[in-house]
Amino acid sequence: MLGMVFTELVEMVEETFSPEIADAVLSDVAPANGGAYTSVGYYDHNELVAIVVALSQRTGVPVPELVRAFGKHMLGRFTVLFPQMFERHAHFFDFIASIDGQIHVEVRKLYSNARLPRFEVLSRSDDQLRLLYQSSRDMQPLALGLMEGAAAHYGFPCRIDAEVADEAAGQSGTVFHIQRLV
Repeated sequence: MLGMVFTELVEMVEETFSPEIADAVLSDVAPANGGAYTSVGYYDHNELVAIVVALSQRTGVPVPELVRAFGKHMLGRFTVLFPQMFERHAHFFDFIASIDGQIHVEVRKLYSNARLPRFEVLSRSDDQLRLLYQSSRDMQPLALGLMEGAAAHYGFPCRIDAEVADEAAGQSGTVFHIQRLV
């Protein structure tokens, strides 16, 4: 997994909880690198999971809530680090629809080893979007947090629900239903 994800997680823990909690969590996990992550490195996904589990144990915040909050944090960081990704799109749904065809193409140029999730727009209207999310890592709370952060960035009040994809229809993964709120 991209090192940027690890460095941003540690930063979020320091900002949200404290630098001492971040140090304690890394001590609990005892990664081989001592918790010295670089944004351009690659690290084992299981190490990220261990950090979030240790954080949950220390704070009492459930793992899915932490991962969702991290998604929102990451989206905020993306708007600062990669503003051009957001400037290309005037509408939240346009941004979401561009994830696989544009954004992930650019990510792969920078990080050729990245194992990115897949997003497919199943249906779309002015007020609704159905999005299929597929990932070998099953990080639905992260995807949800990223989408919630993007909706906030675009000033698009909405409700996002998730359900298991219809395997009878040849789909696997999670379907997110995004409904604009008036």
